[in-house]
Amino acid sequence: MKPKRGEKMIHLDKHHDPRTNGMLLRQLSRRAVQPGTLIQENEALFQKYCQPEFHKPFSLSRLLLNRRYPVEPYKTLADQNGLVYPEWKTILDQEYSRLLSVASRTVNVADFGAAGDGKTDCTAAFQKALGNGRVKVIVPEGIYLVKGLKLPSWTCLCGSGKGVTVIKLHPHAPKKTRLIQNAHFHRGNHHISVEGLSLDWNVERLGNEERTAAGNNRSSCLTFAHVTFGWVKNVEAAGAGLHGFDVSSARYHYLGDGFLAPGRSRYIWLDGLTASGFGDDGITTHHSDYCFISNSFCYNPSGKAHKKGFSNSNGIEIDDGSRHVWLYNNASSGCFGGVEIKAHHNASAASHVHLYGHLSVRDNRSFNFRHIGHHKGKDSDSKSADHIVAANLVSIAPVFTDLYEGSTPRSLVVSAYRNVVINGLTALGDPDYDFKGNPVVAIQYRAKNVILKNVEISGFQNAKRIKGKDKCVLL
Repeated sequence: MKPKRGEKMIHLDKHHDPRTNGMLLRQLSRRAVQPGTLIQENEALFQKYCQPEFHKPFSLSRLLLNRRYPVEPYKTLADQNGLVYPEWKTILDQEYSRLLSVASRTVNVADFGAAGDGKTDCTAAFQKALGNGRVKVIVPEGIYLVKGLKLPSWTCLCGSGKGVTVIKLHPHAPKKTRLIQNAHFHRGNHHISVEGLSLDWNVERLGNEERTAAGNNRSSCLTFAHVTFGWVKNVEAAGAGLHGFDVSSARYHYLGDGFLAPGRSRYIWLDGLTASGFGDDGITTHHSDYCFISNSFCYNPSGKAHKKGFSNSNGIEIDDGSRHVWLYNNASSGCFGGVEIKAHHNASAASHVHLYGHLSVRDNRSFNFRHIGHHKGKDSDSKSADHIVAANLVSIAPVFTDLYEGSTPRSLVVSAYRNVVINGLTALGDPDYDFKGNPVVAIQYRAKNVILKNVEISGFQNAKRIKGKDKCVLL
Protein backbone atom coordinates (compact mmCIF):
# COMPACT_ATOMS: atom_id res chain seq x y z
CA MET A 1 0.00 0.00 0.00
CA LYS A 2 1.44 3.35 -1.06
CA PRO A 3 1.84 5.88 1.80
CA LYS A 4 -0.41 8.94 1.48
CA ARG A 5 0.21 12.56 2.43
CA GLY A 6 -0.77 13.21 6.03
CA GLU A 7 -0.83 9.51 6.82
CA LYS A 8 0.83 8.61 10.13
CA MET A 9 4.03 6.59 9.65
CA ILE A 10 5.07 3.77 11.94
CA HIS A 11 7.02 4.90 15.02
CA LEU A 12 9.31 2.81 17.23
CA ASP A 13 10.32 4.02 20.71
CA LYS A 14 11.42 2.71 24.10
CA HIS A 15 8.16 0.82 24.49
CA HIS A 16 8.77 -1.30 21.40
CA ASP A 17 9.03 -5.02 22.10
CA PRO A 18 11.62 -6.55 19.74
CA ARG A 19 9.75 -9.85 19.90
CA THR A 20 7.15 -8.21 17.63
CA ASN A 21 9.69 -7.42 14.88
CA GLY A 22 8.69 -10.45 12.84
CA MET A 23 4.99 -9.57 12.97
CA LEU A 24 5.69 -5.97 11.87
CA LEU A 25 7.89 -7.17 9.01
CA ARG A 26 5.13 -9.46 7.78
CA GLN A 27 2.66 -6.56 7.88
CA LEU A 28 4.92 -4.07 6.10
CA SER A 29 6.75 -6.20 3.55
CA ARG A 30 5.28 -6.10 0.05
CA ARG A 31 6.12 -9.76 -0.52
CA ALA A 32 5.04 -12.66 1.69
CA VAL A 33 7.19 -15.75 1.13
CA GLN A 34 7.84 -18.72 3.37
CA PRO A 35 11.37 -18.52 4.84
CA GLY A 36 12.39 -21.88 3.41
CA THR A 37 11.40 -20.76 -0.08
CA LEU A 38 13.24 -17.47 0.38
CA ILE A 39 16.43 -19.26 1.38
CA GLN A 40 16.22 -21.47 -1.72
CA GLU A 41 15.66 -18.44 -3.95
CA ASN A 42 18.70 -16.68 -2.51
CA GLU A 43 20.93 -19.71 -2.96
CA ALA A 44 19.84 -19.99 -6.60
CA LEU A 45 20.44 -16.27 -7.24
CA PHE A 46 23.89 -16.39 -5.70
CA GLN A 47 24.91 -19.44 -7.70
CA LYS A 48 23.63 -17.96 -10.95
CA TYR A 49 24.93 -14.40 -10.76
CA CYS A 50 27.76 -14.19 -8.24
CA GLN A 51 31.40 -15.09 -8.70
CA PRO A 52 33.10 -15.67 -5.35
CA GLU A 53 36.72 -14.57 -5.26
CA PHE A 54 39.13 -16.10 -2.80
CA HIS A 55 42.30 -14.18 -1.92
CA LYS A 56 45.19 -16.23 -0.67
CA PRO A 57 47.05 -14.91 2.39
CA PHE A 58 50.04 -12.76 1.56
CA SER A 59 52.38 -13.86 4.35
CA LEU A 60 53.24 -16.82 6.53
CA SER A 61 51.64 -15.13 9.56
CA ARG A 62 48.36 -14.67 7.69
CA LEU A 63 48.48 -18.27 6.51
CA LEU A 64 48.96 -19.50 10.08
CA LEU A 65 46.08 -17.35 11.33
CA ASN A 66 43.77 -18.71 8.63
CA ARG A 67 44.71 -22.24 9.66
CA ARG A 68 44.14 -21.39 13.33
CA TYR A 69 40.69 -19.95 12.67
CA PRO A 70 39.23 -22.00 9.80
CA VAL A 71 35.63 -21.46 8.79
CA GLU A 72 33.09 -23.93 7.46
CA PRO A 73 30.49 -23.06 4.80
CA TYR A 74 27.47 -23.54 7.06
CA LYS A 75 24.02 -23.29 5.48
CA THR A 76 21.08 -21.06 6.33
CA LEU A 77 18.11 -23.08 7.60
CA ALA A 78 14.49 -22.44 8.58
CA ASP A 79 12.35 -24.38 11.04
CA GLN A 80 8.62 -25.10 10.93
CA ASN A 81 7.89 -21.94 12.93
CA GLY A 82 9.65 -19.71 10.39
CA LEU A 83 12.82 -19.10 12.41
CA VAL A 84 15.78 -18.52 10.08
CA TYR A 85 19.03 -19.61 11.67
CA PRO A 86 22.57 -20.77 10.85
CA GLU A 87 23.27 -24.47 10.57
CA TRP A 88 25.86 -24.19 13.36
CA LYS A 89 23.16 -23.20 15.87
CA THR A 90 22.74 -26.91 16.64
CA ILE A 91 26.34 -26.90 17.93
CA LEU A 92 25.57 -23.86 20.07
CA ASP A 93 22.43 -25.48 21.49
CA GLN A 94 24.43 -28.54 22.52
CA GLU A 95 27.02 -26.35 24.21
CA TYR A 96 24.29 -24.45 26.07
CA SER A 97 23.10 -27.75 27.52
CA ARG A 98 26.69 -28.43 28.58
CA LEU A 99 26.87 -25.01 30.24
CA LEU A 100 23.71 -25.67 32.26
CA SER A 101 25.09 -29.05 33.30
CA VAL A 102 28.50 -27.75 34.38
CA ALA A 103 27.12 -24.58 36.02
CA SER A 104 24.68 -26.62 38.07
CA ARG A 105 25.41 -24.82 41.34
CA THR A 106 22.99 -21.91 41.79
CA VAL A 107 23.65 -18.95 44.09
CA ASN A 108 21.85 -15.69 44.79
CA VAL A 109 24.01 -12.57 44.75
CA ALA A 110 21.95 -11.16 47.62
CA ASP A 111 23.32 -13.92 49.85
CA PHE A 112 26.81 -12.46 49.30
CA GLY A 113 25.81 -8.98 50.46
CA ALA A 114 24.49 -7.33 47.28
CA ALA A 115 21.94 -4.77 48.44
CA GLY A 116 20.32 -3.81 45.12
CA ASP A 117 19.30 -0.44 46.57
CA GLY A 118 20.92 1.74 43.90
CA LYS A 119 23.32 3.20 46.48
CA THR A 120 25.58 0.42 47.77
CA ASP A 121 28.67 -0.73 45.86
CA CYS A 122 27.92 -4.40 45.10
CA THR A 123 31.12 -5.21 43.17
CA ALA A 124 32.66 -7.39 45.89
CA ALA A 125 29.42 -9.32 46.37
CA PHE A 126 29.26 -10.16 42.66
CA GLN A 127 32.91 -11.21 42.62
CA LYS A 128 32.31 -13.60 45.52
CA ALA A 129 29.19 -15.03 43.90
CA LEU A 130 30.93 -15.53 40.54
CA GLY A 131 34.06 -17.05 42.06
CA ASN A 132 35.95 -19.10 39.47
CA GLY A 133 32.85 -19.95 37.47
CA ARG A 134 30.91 -23.19 37.17
CA VAL A 135 28.00 -21.34 38.71
CA LYS A 136 24.61 -19.82 37.94
CA VAL A 137 24.30 -16.45 39.68
CA ILE A 138 20.75 -15.22 40.29
CA VAL A 139 20.34 -11.43 40.46
CA PRO A 140 16.92 -10.54 41.93
CA GLU A 141 14.94 -7.35 41.42
CA GLY A 142 16.85 -4.19 42.26
CA ILE A 143 19.48 -1.70 41.10
CA TYR A 144 23.02 -2.95 41.68
CA LEU A 145 25.92 -0.50 41.54
CA VAL A 146 29.20 -2.07 40.40
CA LYS A 147 32.60 -0.86 39.19
CA GLY A 148 32.63 -3.45 36.41
CA LEU A 149 32.10 -7.23 36.38
CA LYS A 150 34.39 -9.86 34.86
CA LEU A 151 32.74 -13.19 34.09
CA PRO A 152 34.78 -16.41 34.16
CA SER A 153 34.12 -19.41 31.92
CA TRP A 154 31.20 -21.70 32.72
CA THR A 155 29.07 -18.85 34.11
CA CYS A 156 25.38 -17.96 33.88
CA LEU A 157 24.36 -14.48 35.08
CA CYS A 158 20.56 -14.38 35.30
CA GLY A 159 18.30 -11.49 36.27
CA SER A 160 14.54 -11.22 36.71
CA GLY A 161 13.94 -9.33 33.46
CA LYS A 162 14.64 -6.07 31.66
CA GLY A 163 13.87 -3.09 33.85
CA VAL A 164 13.44 -5.36 36.87
CA THR A 165 17.05 -6.31 37.49
CA VAL A 166 19.38 -3.38 36.73
CA ILE A 167 23.18 -3.54 36.93
CA LYS A 168 24.46 0.04 36.91
CA LEU A 169 27.97 1.41 36.64
CA HIS A 170 29.23 3.07 39.82
CA PRO A 171 29.44 6.90 39.74
CA HIS A 172 33.21 6.73 40.37
CA ALA A 173 33.97 4.20 37.59
CA PRO A 174 36.48 5.50 34.98
CA LYS A 175 35.33 6.28 31.45
CA LYS A 176 37.20 3.23 30.12
CA THR A 177 35.16 0.79 32.22
CA ARG A 178 33.22 -2.01 30.56
CA LEU A 179 30.15 -2.72 32.67
CA ILE A 180 30.25 -6.48 31.95
CA GLN A 181 33.05 -8.35 30.21
CA ASN A 182 34.59 -11.79 30.15
CA ALA A 183 37.48 -12.27 32.56
CA HIS A 184 40.41 -13.05 30.25
CA PHE A 185 40.70 -11.24 26.91
CA HIS A 186 44.06 -12.65 25.83
CA ARG A 187 43.72 -16.17 27.19
CA GLY A 188 40.08 -16.26 26.17
CA ASN A 189 36.93 -17.58 27.85
CA HIS A 190 34.13 -19.94 26.93
CA HIS A 191 30.59 -20.89 27.90
CA ILE A 192 29.23 -17.61 29.31
CA SER A 193 25.56 -16.61 29.39
CA VAL A 194 23.98 -13.30 30.43
CA GLU A 195 20.18 -13.23 30.55
CA GLY A 196 17.19 -11.22 31.68
CA LEU A 197 18.45 -7.87 32.95
CA SER A 198 19.19 -4.22 32.16
CA LEU A 199 22.68 -2.73 31.93
CA ASP A 200 23.04 0.98 32.70
CA TRP A 201 26.47 2.44 31.85
CA ASN A 202 25.49 5.52 33.86
CA VAL A 203 26.78 7.96 31.26
CA GLU A 204 25.46 10.85 33.38
CA ARG A 205 28.41 10.33 35.76
CA LEU A 206 30.69 11.87 33.09
CA GLY A 207 28.98 15.24 33.37
CA ASN A 208 29.44 17.49 30.34
CA GLU A 209 32.29 15.59 28.66
CA GLU A 210 31.95 15.81 24.89
CA ARG A 211 33.23 12.27 24.21
CA THR A 212 32.06 9.22 26.12
CA ALA A 213 34.47 6.48 24.92
CA ALA A 214 38.06 5.86 26.06
CA GLY A 215 39.39 4.13 22.93
CA ASN A 216 39.63 0.69 21.30
CA ASN A 217 37.01 -1.71 22.72
CA ARG A 218 36.56 -0.01 26.10
CA SER A 219 33.49 1.81 27.48
CA SER A 220 30.73 -0.60 26.42
CA CYS A 221 27.86 -2.09 28.41
CA LEU A 222 28.75 -5.69 27.52
CA THR A 223 31.88 -6.94 25.78
CA PHE A 224 32.64 -10.51 24.76
CA ALA A 225 36.28 -10.48 23.63
CA HIS A 226 37.90 -13.79 22.64
CA VAL A 227 34.88 -15.79 23.82
CA THR A 228 33.88 -19.16 22.40
CA PHE A 229 30.26 -20.18 23.03
CA GLY A 230 28.45 -17.15 24.44
CA TRP A 231 24.80 -16.19 24.89
CA VAL A 232 23.18 -12.83 25.65
CA LYS A 233 19.40 -13.05 25.83
CA ASN A 234 16.70 -10.55 26.79
CA VAL A 235 19.11 -7.87 27.96
CA GLU A 236 18.85 -4.08 27.72
CA ALA A 237 21.85 -1.73 27.36
CA ALA A 238 21.38 1.98 28.14
CA GLY A 239 23.74 4.91 27.60
CA ALA A 240 26.90 3.00 26.68
CA GLY A 241 29.95 5.18 26.10
CA LEU A 242 30.87 3.07 23.08
CA HIS A 243 28.68 0.07 22.21
CA GLY A 244 25.67 -1.47 23.84
CA PHE A 245 26.84 -4.99 22.98
CA ASP A 246 30.23 -5.78 21.43
CA VAL A 247 31.41 -9.19 20.20
CA SER A 248 35.10 -8.75 19.53
CA SER A 249 38.64 -10.04 19.57
CA ALA A 250 40.94 -9.13 22.46
CA ARG A 251 41.66 -5.81 20.70
CA TYR A 252 40.48 -4.02 17.60
CA HIS A 253 43.15 -4.63 14.96
CA TYR A 254 43.98 -2.27 12.09
CA LEU A 255 46.78 -4.20 10.42
CA GLY A 256 45.57 -4.02 6.85
CA ASP A 257 42.98 -5.38 4.45
CA GLY A 258 43.31 -9.14 4.17
CA PHE A 259 44.72 -9.59 7.67
CA LEU A 260 42.92 -12.04 9.96
CA ALA A 261 43.07 -10.82 13.57
CA PRO A 262 43.87 -13.28 16.38
CA GLY A 263 41.90 -13.83 19.60
CA ARG A 264 38.54 -14.04 17.83
CA SER A 265 35.14 -14.66 19.41
CA ARG A 266 33.21 -17.58 17.92
CA TYR A 267 29.76 -19.11 18.24
CA ILE A 268 27.86 -16.25 19.89
CA TRP A 269 24.08 -15.76 20.00
CA LEU A 270 22.55 -12.36 20.83
CA ASP A 271 18.76 -12.54 21.13
CA GLY A 272 16.00 -10.24 22.33
CA LEU A 273 18.32 -7.31 23.02
CA THR A 274 17.49 -3.61 23.32
CA ALA A 275 20.06 -0.80 23.10
CA SER A 276 19.66 2.98 23.32
CA GLY A 277 21.77 6.07 23.94
CA PHE A 278 24.96 4.36 22.77
CA GLY A 279 27.98 6.44 21.81
CA ASP A 280 28.82 4.38 18.73
CA ASP A 281 26.79 1.27 17.83
CA GLY A 282 23.97 -0.57 19.54
CA ILE A 283 25.10 -4.09 18.64
CA THR A 284 28.38 -4.75 16.86
CA THR A 285 30.82 -7.49 15.92
CA HIS A 286 34.55 -7.18 15.22
CA HIS A 287 37.07 -9.86 14.21
CA SER A 288 34.68 -12.67 15.13
CA ASP A 289 33.16 -15.73 13.44
CA TYR A 290 29.76 -17.43 13.68
CA CYS A 291 27.61 -14.78 15.32
CA PHE A 292 23.80 -14.86 15.35
CA ILE A 293 21.82 -11.67 16.16
CA SER A 294 18.05 -12.03 16.38
CA ASN A 295 14.87 -10.30 17.56
CA SER A 296 16.67 -7.18 18.78
CA PHE A 297 16.04 -3.42 18.66
CA CYS A 298 18.53 -0.50 18.70
CA TYR A 299 17.45 3.13 18.73
CA ASN A 300 18.39 6.76 19.38
CA PRO A 301 22.18 6.74 19.84
CA SER A 302 23.93 9.67 21.50
CA GLY A 303 26.76 9.49 18.95
CA LYS A 304 29.12 10.88 21.61
CA ALA A 305 31.88 8.37 20.99
CA HIS A 306 32.62 10.52 17.92
CA LYS A 307 33.24 14.15 17.13
CA LYS A 308 29.95 16.01 17.01
CA GLY A 309 28.41 15.84 13.56
CA PHE A 310 30.53 12.87 12.47
CA SER A 311 28.87 10.03 14.36
CA ASN A 312 28.75 6.79 12.41
CA SER A 313 26.40 5.41 15.06
CA ASN A 314 24.54 2.40 13.72
CA GLY A 315 21.83 0.25 15.18
CA ILE A 316 23.66 -2.94 14.22
CA GLU A 317 27.14 -2.87 12.74
CA ILE A 318 28.94 -5.93 11.37
CA ASP A 319 32.43 -4.50 11.36
CA ASP A 320 36.11 -5.18 10.69
CA GLY A 321 37.05 -8.81 10.11
CA SER A 322 33.69 -10.35 11.04
CA ARG A 323 32.94 -13.56 9.14
CA HIS A 324 29.86 -15.74 8.84
CA VAL A 325 27.33 -13.60 10.68
CA TRP A 326 23.57 -14.17 10.61
CA LEU A 327 20.92 -11.56 11.46
CA TYR A 328 17.22 -12.32 11.81
CA ASN A 329 14.18 -10.08 12.42
CA ASN A 330 15.88 -7.09 14.03
CA ALA A 331 14.83 -3.43 14.08
CA SER A 332 16.40 0.02 14.38
CA SER A 333 15.24 3.62 14.64
CA GLY A 334 16.87 7.06 14.74
CA CYS A 335 20.36 5.76 13.93
CA PHE A 336 22.88 6.77 11.27
CA GLY A 337 22.66 3.29 9.77
CA GLY A 338 20.05 0.69 10.56
CA VAL A 339 22.39 -2.12 9.58
CA GLU A 340 25.91 -1.32 8.42
CA ILE A 341 28.17 -4.06 7.07
CA LYS A 342 31.62 -2.55 6.66
CA ALA A 343 35.26 -2.12 7.54
CA HIS A 344 37.74 0.68 8.05
CA HIS A 345 40.28 1.20 5.28
CA ASN A 346 43.06 -0.56 7.21
CA ALA A 347 41.12 -3.67 8.21
CA SER A 348 39.48 -6.62 6.49
CA ALA A 349 35.84 -6.14 5.58
CA ALA A 350 33.04 -8.14 7.14
CA SER A 351 32.19 -11.02 4.83
CA HIS A 352 29.70 -13.86 4.44
CA VAL A 353 26.87 -11.98 6.13
CA HIS A 354 23.30 -13.31 5.98
CA LEU A 355 20.58 -10.74 6.73
CA TYR A 356 17.02 -12.06 6.94
CA GLY A 357 14.45 -9.53 8.05
CA HIS A 358 15.19 -6.04 9.36
CA LEU A 359 12.87 -3.10 10.01
CA SER A 360 14.56 0.31 9.76
CA VAL A 361 12.48 3.32 10.82
CA ARG A 362 13.78 6.86 10.27
CA ASP A 363 17.43 5.91 10.16
CA ASN A 364 19.66 8.00 7.87
CA ARG A 365 20.83 5.03 5.79
CA SER A 366 18.71 1.99 6.46
CA PHE A 367 21.12 -0.55 4.94
CA ASN A 368 24.69 0.55 4.28
CA PHE A 369 27.29 -1.91 2.96
CA ARG A 370 30.78 -0.46 2.38
CA HIS A 371 34.54 -0.86 2.78
CA ILE A 372 35.85 2.60 3.62
CA GLY A 373 38.93 3.66 1.65
CA HIS A 374 38.34 1.17 -1.17
CA HIS A 375 35.69 3.03 -3.12
CA LYS A 376 37.03 5.26 -5.87
CA GLY A 377 39.87 7.08 -7.61
CA LYS A 378 43.25 5.65 -6.67
CA ASP A 379 41.84 3.49 -3.88
CA SER A 380 42.87 -0.14 -4.08
CA ASP A 381 40.22 -2.80 -4.61
CA SER A 382 39.06 -4.43 -1.41
CA LYS A 383 40.53 -7.90 -0.86
CA SER A 384 37.81 -8.91 1.56
CA ALA A 385 34.47 -7.13 0.90
CA ASP A 386 32.60 -10.14 -0.40
CA HIS A 387 29.40 -12.15 0.00
CA ILE A 388 26.26 -10.58 1.46
CA VAL A 389 22.84 -12.21 1.19
CA ALA A 390 19.87 -10.15 2.40
CA ALA A 391 16.11 -10.63 2.23
CA ASN A 392 12.90 -9.19 3.64
CA LEU A 393 14.32 -5.74 4.32
CA VAL A 394 11.93 -2.91 5.17
CA SER A 395 13.05 0.74 5.14
CA ILE A 396 10.57 3.27 6.51
CA ALA A 397 11.12 7.00 5.92
CA PRO A 398 14.92 7.45 5.92
CA VAL A 399 15.82 10.99 7.00
CA PHE A 400 18.63 13.53 7.30
CA THR A 401 20.31 13.41 10.70
CA ASP A 402 22.38 15.59 13.03
CA LEU A 403 24.44 12.51 13.88
CA TYR A 404 26.34 12.82 10.59
CA GLU A 405 26.14 16.26 9.03
CA GLY A 406 25.80 16.28 5.28
CA SER A 407 24.95 12.59 4.98
CA THR A 408 22.04 12.23 2.60
CA PRO A 409 19.35 9.64 3.36
CA ARG A 410 19.08 6.29 1.58
CA SER A 411 17.17 3.05 1.97
CA LEU A 412 20.08 1.02 0.59
CA VAL A 413 23.71 1.75 -0.31
CA VAL A 414 26.23 -0.78 -1.62
CA SER A 415 29.83 0.39 -2.08
CA ALA A 416 32.95 -1.70 -2.80
CA TYR A 417 31.28 -5.01 -1.96
CA ARG A 418 31.03 -7.75 -4.57
CA ASN A 419 28.66 -10.71 -4.72
CA VAL A 420 25.65 -9.17 -3.01
CA VAL A 421 22.11 -10.56 -3.27
CA ILE A 422 19.19 -8.41 -2.09
CA ASN A 423 15.95 -10.36 -2.49
CA GLY A 424 13.07 -8.33 -1.12
CA LEU A 425 13.46 -4.64 -0.19
CA THR A 426 10.37 -2.61 0.69
CA ALA A 427 11.21 1.11 0.83
CA LEU A 428 8.36 3.32 2.04
CA GLY A 429 8.99 7.06 2.07
CA ASP A 430 7.21 9.76 4.01
CA PRO A 431 5.24 11.63 1.32
CA ASP A 432 5.37 14.79 3.46
CA TYR A 433 9.20 14.74 3.68
CA ASP A 434 11.42 16.38 1.04
CA PHE A 435 14.07 13.87 -0.09
CA LYS A 436 15.83 16.72 -1.95
CA GLY A 437 16.41 14.80 -5.17
CA ASN A 438 18.48 12.04 -3.59
CA PRO A 439 18.29 8.41 -4.73
CA VAL A 440 16.47 5.91 -2.54
CA VAL A 441 18.89 3.14 -3.54
CA ALA A 442 22.52 3.63 -4.60
CA ILE A 443 24.82 0.94 -6.03
CA GLN A 444 28.09 2.78 -6.41
CA TYR A 445 31.85 3.01 -6.59
CA ARG A 446 33.47 -0.42 -6.96
CA ALA A 447 30.47 -2.58 -6.16
CA LYS A 448 30.35 -5.69 -8.35
CA ASN A 449 27.95 -8.57 -8.92
CA VAL A 450 25.07 -6.92 -7.06
CA ILE A 451 21.66 -8.54 -7.56
CA LEU A 452 18.45 -6.65 -6.72
CA LYS A 453 15.20 -8.61 -6.87
CA ASN A 454 11.72 -7.76 -5.62
CA VAL A 455 12.52 -4.13 -4.80
CA GLU A 456 9.43 -2.01 -4.08
CA ILE A 457 9.83 1.78 -3.69
CA SER A 458 6.93 4.14 -2.95
CA GLY A 459 5.91 7.26 -1.08
CA PHE A 460 9.09 9.33 -1.54
CA GLN A 461 8.74 13.02 -2.40
CA ASN A 462 11.33 14.56 -4.75
CA ALA A 463 13.51 11.44 -4.96
CA LYS A 464 15.27 9.33 -7.56
CA ARG A 465 14.59 5.62 -7.33
CA ILE A 466 17.82 3.75 -8.07
CA LYS A 467 21.26 5.18 -8.81
CA GLY A 468 23.82 2.84 -10.38
CA LYS A 469 21.57 0.55 -12.40
CA ASP A 470 24.57 -0.15 -14.62
CA LYS A 471 26.39 -1.67 -11.63
CA CYS A 472 23.74 -4.22 -10.70
CA VAL A 473 21.30 -6.79 -12.05
CA LEU A 474 17.66 -5.76 -11.54
CA LEU A 475 15.18 -8.62 -11.48
